[in-house]
Amino acid sequence: MDISPASAHPQCLDFEPPFKPQWHLEFCSQYEQFGCCDQRTDNVIAERYWDVIEQLETAGYDLCEDMLKEIMCQECSPYAAHLYDAEDPYTPVRDLPGLCFGYCSEFHRKCRHVLRYLTDNQLLLDTSGRDMTTFCSLVDLSDQDYCYPRVLKSTDLNSNLGQVVEDPKGCLQVCLTEVANSLRNPVLMLHSGDDTHRMFIAEQLGFVWVYLRDGSRLERPFLDMSGEVLTTPWLGDERGFLGMAFHPKYRLNGRFFIYYSIQFDGKVDKIRISEMKVSDGDMNVADPYSERVILEIEEPAANHNGGQLLFGQDGYLYIFTGDGGKAGDPFGKYGNAQNRSALLGKVLRIDVDGSDPVGKPYRIPPDNPFSRDPDARPEVFAYGVRNMWRCSVDRGDPVSGYGRGRIFCGDVGQNRYEEVDIIVKGGNYGWRAKEGFECYDIKLCQNASLNDILPIFAYSHHVGKSVTGGYVYRGCESPNLNGLYIFGDFMTGRLMALEENKAAGTWIEKSICMGSTTTCSFPGLINHHHKFIISFAEDEAGELYFLATSYPSAMSPTGTVFKFMDPSRRAPPGKCKQKPLPVKVKGKKFPFIPSERKSDAHQH
Repeated sequence: MDISPASAHPQCLDFEPPFKPQWHLEFCSQYEQFGCCDQRTDNVIAERYWDVIEQLETAGYDLCEDMLKEIMCQECSPYAAHLYDAEDPYTPVRDLPGLCFGYCSEFHRKCRHVLRYLTDNQLLLDTSGRDMTTFCSLVDLSDQDYCYPRVLKSTDLNSNLGQVVEDPKGCLQVCLTEVANSLRNPVLMLHSGDDTHRMFIAEQLGFVWVYLRDGSRLERPFLDMSGEVLTTPWLGDERGFLGMAFHPKYRLNGRFFIYYSIQFDGKVDKIRISEMKVSDGDMNVADPYSERVILEIEEPAANHNGGQLLFGQDGYLYIFTGDGGKAGDPFGKYGNAQNRSALLGKVLRIDVDGSDPVGKPYRIPPDNPFSRDPDARPEVFAYGVRNMWRCSVDRGDPVSGYGRGRIFCGDVGQNRYEEVDIIVKGGNYGWRAKEGFECYDIKLCQNASLNDILPIFAYSHHVGKSVTGGYVYRGCESPNLNGLYIFGDFMTGRLMALEENKAAGTWIEKSICMGSTTTCSFPGLINHHHKFIISFAEDEAGELYFLATSYPSAMSPTGTVFKFMDPSRRAPPGKCKQKPLPVKVKGKKFPFIPSERKSDAHQH
């Protein structure tokens, strides 16, 4: 049968993808570029081999060294799971790899006396003594492409080993693991950067929950702001608890910052940015009385509330506000976003480690671009943004540090284009003069002083209608994804990636899709997700996640967190080990129970 290139599905005996070993393999060296053995396994196989050779010598048998070594080294083949029929974790793994008929008959003729040292399987031992045809039909595989040595010769199976598999349309196939569920519109997931590897997941209603490394959730919320936060059950209401950031020195000072919608006298909407602290008595609960308001900004409409808070590599707090809502930024002569004396439609940057002489609870960083401009608010770092939904700081290439500190944002468009931007000091991102690369307000757009910064990528509303900004993957577990900026679209549920062409200074789009059921057939992996992609997240080790729901209302408990995983290649075992600090837990924990079944192989 003919196998299409997309169906190559390497898999190891531990039911995981193969890898490039960290060090050279002495024994099964043909698999040292890519396979299923690290040095330890390679040494174990070598020891077993020399034991067999010793017993053969003592018994005065022909040693059969070459064939014996070839057969024993198949445990290191990238297709080991296929060779040993181990893909189904519920059936016993074979003792012998699947051998193609021609090779098997030669083995039977020359080396069948070796069998007793390789297997206790009585059926195999008995038939090997009787006739070759029955023996070789037992050792053969139902899928002829994978038997040894044919598996080595198939160009389809060996052409792109270890590369992210592309489907026929050139879409990168990834798989997912479910890590949390039953959440009500989870708007963000963060780690606290304190080496505990806990994750904090915030719901739009104002609850923040703590999840431990083992996937369990603590019974008490870390924070409950649900009494303060303005939310409604309306589908798609953008108000609520929207942002949170831990101070870079959180481990020492316990400070964190929150961003949420609030209403005064049932009439005026505002966004509020506050500082809070962790409680003295429990590291998993915030002190509810510690709130100190840093900044409040009036919101003229219910939509476009921004909501991102993050700390840059410079230690300053960045605040991303929306343009004030409605459509087309209709506020004042040029709109809020182009007006540098307004705080809406901006990236703001403040120093939260001090207060200023006038009594503001923060300072203006001395190098803020408009700090000496009388017509601008000194907090403004960049402007001309519409409604940035989800920004991230690139932690940089783990080896070279390239890209470290860049801030990426998805900026939600009006009615034609969505865009991704890299934020620079003093930059004008063009809204409402421009949307994506196109003019939106012709008069403003033709103004020579606009001098706007173009997005690194924009897509039209044929592709998606509301961008959700993501992260540059810098994790360890999926080396192929390193350096890709992975993001998505809220309305269409589409996942996308951008790959940087450093020489040209451009970004090239790569589509991401769910791997086929075969590609994602590792235990615990799934190949489908909820449609509405609310947010992306990075854990303390740099692994990448996204948060999605099937019904985007603040009250609907269908929110799920998914982790990305590349099924074609993983990091070598032991390379990504973390040593988290212990977490003292008071009160109950709820173990994680996945709701997404393997059998739901439907694509969303």
